[in-house]
Amino acid sequence: MIVDAHAHYVPPGLIADMQSGASKFPSVKMAVDGEAVRFAFAGNEPKRPIPKGMRDAEGRRDWLAQRGIDKQIVGGWLDMFGYDIPAEEGADWSRFLNEHMLKGVRDYSFFTPLATVPMQSGRLAARVLEEALDAGCHGAMIGTQPRGATGVLDDPDLDAFWEVASARKATLFVHPTFGARDDRLKAYGLVSAIGRLTDTSIAVARLLFSGHLLRYPDVNLVLSHGGAALPMALGRLRKSFSTSPADNADPVEGFRKLYFDTVVYDAATLRFIREIAGADRIVMGTDQPFAIGESDPVTFVESCGFTPTEQASIVGGAARKLFDIV
Repeated sequence: MIVDAHAHYVPPGLIADMQSGASKFPSVKMAVDGEAVRFAFAGNEPKRPIPKGMRDAEGRRDWLAQRGIDKQIVGGWLDMFGYDIPAEEGADWSRFLNEHMLKGVRDYSFFTPLATVPMQSGRLAARVLEEALDAGCHGAMIGTQPRGATGVLDDPDLDAFWEVASARKATLFVHPTFGARDDRLKAYGLVSAIGRLTDTSIAVARLLFSGHLLRYPDVNLVLSHGGAALPMALGRLRKSFSTSPADNADPVEGFRKLYFDTVVYDAATLRFIREIAGADRIVMGTDQPFAIGESDPVTFVESCGFTPTEQASIVGGAARKLFDIV
């Protein structure tokens, strides 16, 4: 079985539900202009239009079939996670997204759904994660900035969420957000080209030094975009800890528990990740349906010169275990 472990999907039923007014959320506004659909949260500016292909399950089926991919693990779209709305409403919004995700994949056996959880509240994120796992989600996709640009995944408020995730042996797919306050990124498309990598690297480095993956050992944490800069920076993290350990945890111990997707676009880079983390810690991904996504992931993995056993694990074996796919 060939599995794409990194993709996004917004069920059309969710848009129709919001457009009809059947479901109402005071802090969520939707604007429709022709085919362009935008969401705004908590009085902030509208997000980007939902990308082309995000709602097209039939088109996705054809795309996957052409590339020999049997299953695609789909999380929502980070722009719609709504971490900036009030916590209780955020929990209801996450439940709404999860309900529609489960309905939206029901007729498409090639989709495996991930939940959204309200990361603005650890207590509520824990509760919604339990509900979603019980309802049929195979894990959750979480953003790197749970309360906007200043939010951190090691916030003590989120301990309840990490405790439940560990107790349930849940797989969490960590994905960067779009916003970036560094003005140097506001040119040349650098928010996407490099901002997402710095975002993930900082967010997960905090988890490594805080000891989260040692304190909550049964969480399975999958990092998008090949773990961003973390594989290359591991030596520096190790050196920093040895020279200034303070109250930090050993980042190398936490790093050994991480998983990485293949969305790096370069065979030498993926071989390096294999060298430093191991083939059994890598899952194939595409980042569908974005233009920057990997267009032919199986061929890309095949080009890296892995052994047959390593390749089999990367293109499906590891993801099947992590996300409980039969």
